[in-house]
Amino acid sequence: MNITAYRVIRWSGLSAILAGILFIVIQAIHPPEILSSVTTKAWAIVHYMTLAMSLLGLLGITGIYARQVHAAGWTGLAGFLLFGLFWTATTAFTFVEAFVLPVIAADAPGFVEGYLGIFAGSSAVSNLGLLPGVAPVGGGLYVLGGLLLGIAAFRAGILPRWTAVLLACAAVSTLASSLLPHPLDRVLAVPMGIALAGMGYAVWSERSLEAAQRQVRKQHGGRKNESHRI
Repeated sequence: MNITAYRVIRWSGLSAILAGILFIVIQAIHPPEILSSVTTKAWAIVHYMTLAMSLLGLLGITGIYARQVHAAGWTGLAGFLLFGLFWTATTAFTFVEAFVLPVIAADAPGFVEGYLGIFAGSSAVSNLGLLPGVAPVGGGLYVLGGLLLGIAAFRAGILPRWTAVLLACAAVSTLASSLLPHPLDRVLAVPMGIALAGMGYAVWSERSLEAAQRQVRKQHGGRKNESHRI
């Protein structure tokens, strides 16, 4: 099988589908963010899934952006970069939650509780330096990146516009998380999961790009044949 730009973009769409599904499932099965949960199997499974989701999400939005790069403009580029930074940061912090916190939970419970409090919305019980400032920065990347990428996708009109609208609205709706107690605010992640999965499916199932790629190869092959005749 030849590796073409079309195939790379198409399979990144499948990554977005899986990331969207995982984003929704994880919200439903996430254990309480308390010290006693950190050493459980449920905690490990959920955070392994979150690592996979973050990496798949990064690959997925790369393909989503690449599919419409010529029409997305600077808005699309800014949205892609900001949203990509969010998924990258999520990968880094989830790695700590999956592999570091369970190991040090018994010896440094204050640090673990403080770390969990960053994302659970509770006050830290340990001096974590600059880490508590990461949550609002990550939230800003999520909101602004998703909003800009959604606007760019809507204006480009290449992917279904309902997915672009849902992506933008899902990103902005996170601002309302302060109105809901944790962990009920996790329900706000469901629209984002649907938007990612919808965009990913549109990229993965699209045939028009494949037809265009075949036409280009056919024309290129015709030129080669003509040059041989000459």
